[in-house]
Formats: sequence, C-alpha cells, structure tokens
Amino acid sequence: MGMTIAEKILARASSRASVRPDEIVVANVDLAMSHENADLVRKSFLEIGVPRVWDPSKIVIIFDHRIPAESEKTATTHKAVREFVAAQGITNFYDVGRGGICHQVLAERGHVKPGMVVVGTDSHTTTHGAFGAFATGIGATEMAGVWAEGALWFKVPSTIRIEVTGEFRPWISAKDLILHIIGRLGAAGADYRAVEFDGSAIRSMTAASRMVLANLSMEMGAKAAFTPVPEIGPDPAAVYERVLHIDAGRDIAEPQIACPHSVDNVKPLSAVGELPVHQAVLGSCTNGRVEDFEIAARIVAGREVHPRTRLIVIPASQQVYREAMRLGYLETLMAAGAIINPPGCGPCVGVHQGILAAGEVCVSSTNRNFIGRMGSKDSSVYLASPAVVAASAIAGRLAHPEALEPVHA
Repeated sequence: MGMTIAEKILARASSRASVRPDEIVVANVDLAMSHENADLVRKSFLEIGVPRVWDPSKIVIIFDHRIPAESEKTATTHKAVREFVAAQGITNFYDVGRGGICHQVLAERGHVKPGMVVVGTDSHTTTHGAFGAFATGIGATEMAGVWAEGALWFKVPSTIRIEVTGEFRPWISAKDLILHIIGRLGAAGADYRAVEFDGSAIRSMTAASRMVLANLSMEMGAKAAFTPVPEIGPDPAAVYERVLHIDAGRDIAEPQIACPHSVDNVKPLSAVGELPVHQAVLGSCTNGRVEDFEIAARIVAGREVHPRTRLIVIPASQQVYREAMRLGYLETLMAAGAIINPPGCGPCVGVHQGILAAGEVCVSSTNRNFIGRMGSKDSSVYLASPAVVAASAIAGRLAHPEALEPVHA
C-alpha cells in the first residue's frame, strides 16, 4: 500500500519503512523555529537542566511579533533571547531589521527543504508545506524538549487531498481559494489531518501563492499541508481520508470574505454588502509578498485612499521591502495615502502599529479575525485578498476592484 506525503516524511524521520494514520512515531526534527516566544522556550529549556541545545545549527530564531520593541517588557524579553542565542552559539538568529516575519524569512533564506520535519512555536508553521516539508506548530514546552533532544512524537495524520482544476477568474487569487475551502470544510474540517493540494490550478501558481494555501490550512485545523514539489510526492496507491474536487473558475465566481468572528464564516463579497471600512491592512505571513504589493499598487495607482480609511502596508521581510521599493510598488501605495510599517506582525496580532478601537471595521489580508484579534473586542475584522483590501481602501467600504471608478489621465 502506498503512502501520502506526510506518511513518507514521518516514516523517513522515524527510521521506519512505512507508517499508517493514527500510529505514534518519534521523529527526528530537521529544523526548529521560534520568534519572541523563544523566551518561553528558553525558560522551559533551562528547567530541564540540559546545558546545551542538541544542535544550534538546526535552530532558527526570528524576532517578528513585537518589533521594534513596543514596551519595556518586550525589550527585556528581546534582551534575554539575544543573550541566550549568544551563549548557545545559535547563528541562525534574525534580529530587528535583519529578517522579517518568521515564515517568510525561513523560506527566502533557504532554511526549508523538501522532506524535512519542521516545527515552530507559531501556528502558521504549516506555511512551509509549500516547499514539501512536514511543517507544524508546537507549544513552547514541546519546543524545549526538541531543543534538548532533537526529536518529537507525532500521531501520523490521515490526509485530505484537494484537487483544484480550471482557471481563476479576474481578481480571484489563492487567498480566495483557501477561504472558499475553509468555508466549505469548516474550522475543524481538517482537524489533525494533513492536506495535499494538487491539480492544474495549483501547479500553475507561484511559490508565494502556494504559501498562502499552506499558511491558512491550519485555520481549518490542519496539522500539515503540502503543495507539489518535484522532490517528494505521494505514491500512486496512497490512501486518502477524503478527496475534494474544485473547479476554480466555476466554484469561485467572486472574491471571498471571511466575516467576523471566524475564518470559516466565509461569504462571497456581494453577500456582505457595502460595509464602511476604517482600516485596511495589507501584509502578514499570509499576504505580504511582492506579488501582493504588485496587485495592490496596480489598483491604487492614480487614486487616493478614502478619507475615512487608513491603509497600512507591511512587507513580510526586509528582502520583500527592498524589492517592492525597487519596483516602485511602495511609492505608488504611499502616493495613494498608505503608511508603510516595518516588516512584522504588529497589527495582525493586535499588539501595535495599527490596532483597532471599539466599533471600528478592518478589512485585512491577514489570517485571523477572532474577537479582539486586532485590538478592541468590539471591533470587527474581515479577511480578504490583497486585491479586495486595496480596492476597499480606495472605496472606503468593502469593494470589488471592478467597482472602482476609472482613473482619468
């Protein structure tokens, strides 16, 4: 009997010829990533009593959630992690101004390879399945154990296969596809499952768009998610729990919106209505890459952000920032009235650089819209594609790019 991608990787990592769903295996970890919560890991690690981490070359620490430090408490945390990194000889450390959002940095700096087992103390570590890795989020205490021993136990997940064919309609993107899927399957529809995305529509996507699919898969409970890579694939006789078929052109007729306060509360844009928007956020580990800024710049060029709306733009990394600046996308966005934040997670996690007040509405290209996610528990967050975020910033309300008035020369 053949194996799925998840089964193949966990079999290799646990030195077994094969594994099956629901078996418990102890797998060697190839890469362990943390951000500022490395401080929690550090404290648990010190309690274990092991003097040195198992392999400093396999640990990556990236500051991204609260940068630059927004409080003395955060600054103290940053200082403690810096001292630990130096003492342990961890060279893969990306301090403020040297990296960006953890998932973007891992990808663009070449830390992730097909077939690896990657664990991170961040729930959206599933992003790296776009590069053929079994990548999943774990807790700080679990990570402390990984730092000590370099291994972790897993229950082998069953796999859902999602085959997407057809061509996307204009202004429809990977973000609309994954929101559509989450809306169909529900927030627990892939709970502790692996998800394999494939099909002609997936294979024609850019790497950046594939990252969107893997990133948001955990919002339907996925343990890991994969998009096709040449180096590893499922066996022809692999057994799946379920196979879902989607025709991109037929099944996704218009942009998709995740309405408050759940990512699976998905509706087509036309069903949401003309909702006034106070803030529009373009960025995050989901949609903060160059292709996202290109489409947003194309929409806002020659236009101005609506007077009642704030447009906050956040490149996913320093590298993305520089490339988007070189190509003129950031200049175009700024000319329209956007503010450019440094690479990081600030408003996405509701800690700084764009949190919401009570009664405010935000349309965002980020990944979560829970109560209080971006600030006040009495605010509302609508998740959408970069195209809809940009169009909504111009219109001052949730808007399809096609609804904007033409730009006159």
